[in-house]
Formats: sequence, structure tokens, C-alpha cells
Amino acid sequence: MENQTTLEKLDEKVSSIMQKYNSMKSENETLRTEIVTLKAQSEVKNQEIEKLIEQNVQKDLEIEEIVDKIESMMG
Repeated sequence: MENQTTLEKLDEKVSSIMQKYNSMKSENETLRTEIVTLKAQSEVKNQEIEKLIEQNVQKDLEIEEIVDKIESMMG
């Protein structure tokens, strides 16, 4: 009888460990998915930043050209 009780305790502990394992496995998969999503969002933001930087450089060049034209007109 005592062996059965010990076996039952062992079974409960194994079941508990398996539940924790499955729970953590599910949480891990959720976190992996979140990481992939965040990386994709980060890449989109980085591309937008690069685009804005390029536009800023273009605007600076346009401003320089306008200033040069104004200076040349003024003498």
C-alpha cells in the first residue's frame, strides 16, 4: 500500500512538472512570436528613419542651392 502511495506521489509530481513544462513551452512560443513581430516593426521604423534622413539631406541640399542663388543675385 505504501508503495502505491509513493507511486501516486511520484505520478503527481511528474504530472505537475509536465504541466509546468507545457505552460512554459507555450509561453516561450508566445514570446518568440512577439519577438518576431517586434523585429519586423523595428525594421519598418528603421526604414522610415532612413527615408526621413535621406529626405532631410535632400532638403538641406535644396536650401544650399537657394542660398547660393540668392547670394549670386545679390552680388
